Amino acid sequence: MRQYFEKMPGVFGKPLDENKKKQMQENLSQISAEEKKIADAVLKVKNAGIPAETLHTRGEKTGWERIDMLVDPGTFLPLNTLLNPKHNEEGTTGVINGIGRIAGKYASIIASDNKVLAGAWIPGQMENIFRAQDIAELFNIPLVWVLNCSGVKLTQQEEVYAGRRSGGRTFFRHAELVQKGIPVIVGVFGTNPAGGGYHSISPAIIFAHKNANMAVGGAGIVSGMSPKGGFDLEGAKQIIEATKKFKQSPPGSVSTHYNHTGFFKEVFETEEGVINALRNCVKMMPSYDSEFFRVTESKPPAFAPEEMDYIVPMNQKRAYEIEQVLARIFDNSEHTEYRPDYGCEMYCGMAKLDGFPVGVIANRQGFLKKGYPAYADYPGIGGKLYREGLIKMSELVTYCGRDRMPVIWIQDTSGIDVGDIAEKAELLGLGQSLIYSIESSGVPMATVVLRKGTAAAHYVMGGPQGNRNNAFTLGVPTTEIYVMHGETSAVASFARRLLKEQEANKPLEPVIDTMNKLAQEYYEKSRPLHCAQNGFVDEVVSLPKLRDYFVAFCRMAYQNPKSYCPRHQMLLPRTIKG
Repeated sequence: MRQYFEKMPGVFGKPLDENKKKQMQENLSQISAEEKKIADAVLKVKNAGIPAETLHTRGEKTGWERIDMLVDPGTFLPLNTLLNPKHNEEGTTGVINGIGRIAGKYASIIASDNKVLAGAWIPGQMENIFRAQDIAELFNIPLVWVLNCSGVKLTQQEEVYAGRRSGGRTFFRHAELVQKGIPVIVGVFGTNPAGGGYHSISPAIIFAHKNANMAVGGAGIVSGMSPKGGFDLEGAKQIIEATKKFKQSPPGSVSTHYNHTGFFKEVFETEEGVINALRNCVKMMPSYDSEFFRVTESKPPAFAPEEMDYIVPMNQKRAYEIEQVLARIFDNSEHTEYRPDYGCEMYCGMAKLDGFPVGVIANRQGFLKKGYPAYADYPGIGGKLYREGLIKMSELVTYCGRDRMPVIWIQDTSGIDVGDIAEKAELLGLGQSLIYSIESSGVPMATVVLRKGTAAAHYVMGGPQGNRNNAFTLGVPTTEIYVMHGETSAVASFARRLLKEQEANKPLEPVIDTMNKLAQEYYEKSRPLHCAQNGFVDEVVSLPKLRDYFVAFCRMAYQNPKSYCPRHQMLLPRTIKG
């Protein structure tokens, strides 16, 4: 199959001339401003809670420092750093998660942010954990915990504890992963009572620091186990004495769970010892040698990824060439396009990342060829999805599923074509058919919302709402996600009101002011920071950083797949050749 992969027939992109760069200087400034806003928000999350120096004086490392010790240098890619869907006063969900290589193998990693309430469960945290668990399951790779969880923030227990998708569901998910043969490994630090105890006991393998403990209930719970139905002075003194006792010797320490129960597999004098045990454990986990699936040697793009800041406009109405973006992501800027003469609003094809084959789907922009779409009497515009494009995407996804090839989606979509003509062209059914094809494929997928992620088109183009295969969705400084553009929404909401006011000879200015306010609110609630905080995207990254995330995605997809297609039995490259 060298004829299909070693030198692909198509080449993305072309060099940028200096005039183009000069024209896009303002765009560069706007992207830099957005990146600074995101960087400031990330720094605020990392600085949340007590100062790192306070932990250092206790002989402890922070969660971020423990991750740095755990992963191979430079390989950690954070996810959901800014996630805070419940708008916690702490500004974070209290955990750190992402993907990284440990002893040469990728793992889904989650660490307690022990600077924030000693790593307590706080509202929204379970969503981080579910996402980390989902990645481990999707790629069949280890889930590694760096745990230091003081239990539930009791003043907000009702937002954490009960319910079908509560924090407690994480323990069921651990059991489910282990039953599927997916390793769940934990290194336990500090105090871990109640929910923290179950976070530590529910993984399959437990390593502990000498000062760690895990228990059904912590010192505060044990010392208050016999309430009288109220509190008085005598009872308060009893609580004080019990607290002194259990503070000195909290339940579930090493003496119990190593010497007696044997739940701790190993105990270490230093934090580094625990981290090294995690590394050695991951090293023993099953995986393929990467060369088993590589089709060529890894090559960088032929054009600099940093140039994407000149290519992707912040102005959502301005067109650009998607091929210029793809040329700065994929190996040697090579590709093989699928059905280039059909569904011209969509790019569909094969490319390579780090030498691994991957399916690629992306929106084209600008005016489309004359007479397209064929079912309509109006011109087609890039970014919108039409009948042929939806069919073409479904076909590529189906072939990728058959050939066990992961898929990358690059979204910049203004939605699916609407109106009675579009309904007669079956676009509603074709959109759902694409979701069905994605789910049937069973292959991992990653998405970036390059600019617009709009309405149902955002779902059907590999969005996280539309399928179980989405490993992660990335935002960039140019991202906007909404049901429809704010100005469009304002018209849809107030067009009849304008007509009514005019017919009644009333002034239109109050309605216009309301429309402008709605459009501005839409804009503010569609920007990258809002999307990250509310979980619409898993991380906001710079445009040049996209390749790093996509390379990691491909390496995970090919690290330990449950099934694969022998290379000489692949159908997609042969179908393209015809």
